[in-house]
Amino acid sequence: MGKTKVKVCGLTRKEEAEMLADCRVEFAGMVLFFPKSKRNVTLQQAEQILAALKKYGVSKSVAVTVSPTKEQVEQIMRLGFDYIQIHGTLSDEVHDVLRIPVIRAVNVAGETAEDKESIRRQLESVLADEKTAGILFDGSSPGAGKTFDWNLLKNIQKTDKLLFLAGGLTPENAAQAVKTVAPDVVDVSSGVEKDVSPCAAFAGKDAEKITKFVESVRL
Repeated sequence: MGKTKVKVCGLTRKEEAEMLADCRVEFAGMVLFFPKSKRNVTLQQAEQILAALKKYGVSKSVAVTVSPTKEQVEQIMRLGFDYIQIHGTLSDEVHDVLRIPVIRAVNVAGETAEDKESIRRQLESVLADEKTAGILFDGSSPGAGKTFDWNLLKNIQKTDKLLFLAGGLTPENAAQAVKTVAPDVVDVSSGVEKDVSPCAAFAGKDAEKITKFVESVRL
């Protein structure tokens, strides 16, 4: 795939599409149907952001979901997303209706033999699925902004599936992540958000941090 690409996840405002375009970010993610997340957007918001991404020429849009239902997947496909990213479970009913490429999330908890075996089993299942276009390795708590031991992935066998690396990435550690894992795509969310006090409202993405993150990946 060549040089590592960038995915900025958790967009909540259409204005953020221009930030991504300015930095030539290749993938843009939105959280849907997961109200526990402060980055969750409605279908109407997603439609507006998708229109902005298209306007500014951001390459690929990703709907980020947790154990989605058949109805939710159908709504996502109607909106015109390029990919669907699935955390949690993927039921047979949902799998049967999928008509867009899937990015399956694999959670990495630690570095024990049991953890490594868990990664291996999850990978086996994901790699066997013809609808899976990419595998996203994330920390044990997605969206928590915490890294895991990247050395667990150093010798992972590369396949025709895209390898996404997520979990606690920032402008400060992105270059080391790329050097250690050599992923196809690095995925950032909290690491490029505005700094606000714990009591303040969610403020979204920070253009300067996105710029710094992309620069560190493309050194």
